[in-house]
Amino acid sequence: MNKRPLYFDYAATTPVDDRVIQVMVDCLGFEGNFGNPASGSHAFGQQARQSVELAREQVAQLINASAEQIIWTSGATESNNLALKGVAQASRESRGHIITSQIEHKAVLDTAYFLQQSGFDVTFLAPDKDGLVSAAKVSAALREDTLLVSLMLVNNELGTVNDIPGIGRVVREHGALFHVDAAQGAGKVAIDLAEWAVDLMSFSGHKIYGPKGIGALYVGPRARDRLQAQIHGGGHESGLRSGTLATHQIAGMGAAFAIASQSFDQELAHIQGLRQRLLKQLADVPGLQCNGCPTHRIPHTLSLTFTEGHFNSSALSSVLAYSATSACNSASKAPSHVLLALGHDAEKAGRTIRLSLGRFTREEDIDAAASAIKGAVAAPAPFWAVAQS
Repeated sequence: MNKRPLYFDYAATTPVDDRVIQVMVDCLGFEGNFGNPASGSHAFGQQARQSVELAREQVAQLINASAEQIIWTSGATESNNLALKGVAQASRESRGHIITSQIEHKAVLDTAYFLQQSGFDVTFLAPDKDGLVSAAKVSAALREDTLLVSLMLVNNELGTVNDIPGIGRVVREHGALFHVDAAQGAGKVAIDLAEWAVDLMSFSGHKIYGPKGIGALYVGPRARDRLQAQIHGGGHESGLRSGTLATHQIAGMGAAFAIASQSFDQELAHIQGLRQRLLKQLADVPGLQCNGCPTHRIPHTLSLTFTEGHFNSSALSSVLAYSATSACNSASKAPSHVLLALGHDAEKAGRTIRLSLGRFTREEDIDAAASAIKGAVAAPAPFWAVAQS
């Protein structure tokens, strides 16, 4: 067993790839590419601008978009805020209708609640039993005054994948804008924004082996004139997001997207094999339930509920770095809103773990994790629990 806990929390954040680190280091220090990308009057700024535009091309290439459609932000949370608030506040209507789901990331849900308190009418769609939101359900919820539909590509707790192309066609035919939170999908799902009817899409650097504190928002042609900036002061990023650009973080995110593009098929096959290995070893755990659709999903993320016997979470957390919910929920100690939406009660949600497999997960890590999970499930109940039963 490793001295440090085995890391199975890639859905929360990934380690920065060494190849990305080198690109970032090259942008730091007096001997590096340290200039301000907005300073076009001298070579230092021009060199920094070249790095920023290269990264913009690298992000766009992975998702089959144009570089000028990529707007830099501080992360997917800011991208989600810009998309939802920007569309709502740019609307000619003082009030309007927005559609999202009950199992979105808190960056979308909390923003939707804010807009609801500001006078907008928000519909929170319930997922089906498999954790999916269908195009038919979206179609039934659309209204004449619907401005925006916001749904995630990949659920960050379940790993389920929504039918974004199908939903996009329904929303496009209606005339509303369609925003997709793809923070968990980039590098894991083949994204084609030249074909998908998506108007806005959010990305994060630290979900794809890039640095924290950097993200991007894809802004398609239908959304360009229907989006109001949230940060003002200089008119950077086509007037949609002011502020001095962090060249080293942007270059790192671009490199991470480029690596993901190059290794997409190989990495997907590797992680599919690891997932099968893990589930095979856990097949004899009594009452084990895998949450979410078994087919429309990525192999990277597993949500496992232990419905029988005693589950010793303390013993497991001492050897295995896993999540009981999303990172944004863990501080509040509240049950996962995603699992509650699927019908779990608080007790069942408390017997659930999220495991995430990543680029650096090895077969020996899988074997050690399976052993640790079996030990935690087989561990006897503490004496006080027996006494109270």
